Amino acid sequence: MIGISALLEIQTGVTAIIGGGGKTTLMFALAEELKDFGQVILCTSTKIWRPESLPVLTGKDDETLSAGLHASSVVCVGLDCGDGKLAAPDCSFSHLATLAEYVLVEADGAKGLPMKAHAPGEPVIPDEAYQTVLVMGAGGFGQRICDAAHRPALYAKIAGAGIDERISPDIAARVAQAENLHDRIFVNQVESDAALSAVKALKALLGCPVAAGSLHKKEYAAM
Repeated sequence: MIGISALLEIQTGVTAIIGGGGKTTLMFALAEELKDFGQVILCTSTKIWRPESLPVLTGKDDETLSAGLHASSVVCVGLDCGDGKLAAPDCSFSHLATLAEYVLVEADGAKGLPMKAHAPGEPVIPDEAYQTVLVMGAGGFGQRICDAAHRPALYAKIAGAGIDERISPDIAARVAQAENLHDRIFVNQVESDAALSAVKALKALLGCPVAAGSLHKKEYAAM
């Protein structure tokens, strides 16, 4: 079975992850695979919940970061916000890339919703990122924009749709193409024939690589 890191062609350096529908889960899944090929740093350019299952490094000096990576092949780096969340690291992403082979950056927030439209200043994609992966949740297909999209009014405006319209592959494709923030797309939550059909329809409307699957089931495929 092909892993998600291979399907998304994750290379060494900085990768940004944006959108909705499972960004954090994708970041952890990628780290689990990539740790067999090198050291991995997880971080954010916005805010993420502090992980309970990984070492968290809040310092910025190389000695602290290197020691943490030596002790564990995967670490999370960021500044403690004091509310259970971490903010961006206190050093550049390019510097982190000199310490670990892979730097995975969650560069967006969607309040747990499967789809998202981006306001000015969003997402916060590091200049150093060689690739940006846009995540969508297949659970958003068939739902109303007002229920399934973060920033629903903006999502509807970009799509040229009513806020009560249900999200179709065509609507999702319109938003992705209009924003043009990504290099490739990963559609999560694909656990039914209907979801798979929606992703195939989405792929037919796009000009970028699309992968799909279920992070929960650890099943993935290229479209």
